[in-house]
Amino acid sequence: MQESADRPLNIVVLVKHVPDAQFDRHLSGPAHTLDRSESILSELDEYALEAALQLAEARGGQAAGNMVTALTMGPDAAVNAVKKSLQMGAYQGVHVNDAALAGSDAAATSLVLAAAVQHAAGAPGAPAMPDLVLTGMASTDGETSLVPAQLAERLRLAQITFASEIEVRDVDGAPAVRARRDGDSFSETLEAPLPALVSVTDQANEPRYPNFKGIMAAKKKTITVLSLQDLGIDPEQTGLAGSWTSVAASAPRPPRSAGTIITDDGSAGVALVDFLAASKLI
Repeated sequence: MQESADRPLNIVVLVKHVPDAQFDRHLSGPAHTLDRSESILSELDEYALEAALQLAEARGGQAAGNMVTALTMGPDAAVNAVKKSLQMGAYQGVHVNDAALAGSDAAATSLVLAAAVQHAAGAPGAPAMPDLVLTGMASTDGETSLVPAQLAERLRLAQITFASEIEVRDVDGAPAVRARRDGDSFSETLEAPLPALVSVTDQANEPRYPNFKGIMAAKKKTITVLSLQDLGIDPEQTGLAGSWTSVAASAPRPPRSAGTIITDDGSAGVALVDFLAASKLI
């Protein structure tokens, strides 16, 4: 192994097909699963993808042996998240597609993704480990931020979460990832040896927009479709059967009530103060 921070990197980026935030979200079916009919690539995953592309491009890109793989799991339509990633610049895509995945919670999802990450990083039949696994800080549908930590545990990888800046450099002669994490009143710098997993925040960069050249180039890039059988996973470990959590009941959100209208007849200021005081806002 070439022990240099300038060596080619093998990076896997997790991307997710999520309901478009422009539309109301709905749960459907007896299992109360999310309706994904109007879905797009999760906006927060674009920052992880941009971070991966910048790291690879700083080392000469694909021509120099770097690899950036966009990986997703989900039904047929989920491939659109991979296609958007390829248009942005990812070098190849992987789509885990199996009917048994429907209804998977974070635990079942991380189980499948762990196997898929190893498959994507190595040759078929020879699971490997990428140098970096990058994720968004959360998905814009569940917003749990659970999968990165669970995935790191399943893969036995060091993890750095909520990174607002990321670089790969030599530390004591070995490649390591350095990331900055910003709190409300402080910033801290963390390091971890490769391989590692890092979740990236929406402050890390400005994701590129797919241009015409990128859209056309994406048509020639490879998307590998994998089933649970390909990954050696029992379907009973995924979906509703393999999930640790489930939704017991759901109901539409009640409509918002009309606000209080204060007519200014010369005493509106007093009425406003009384309202705020009654609401314990002052």
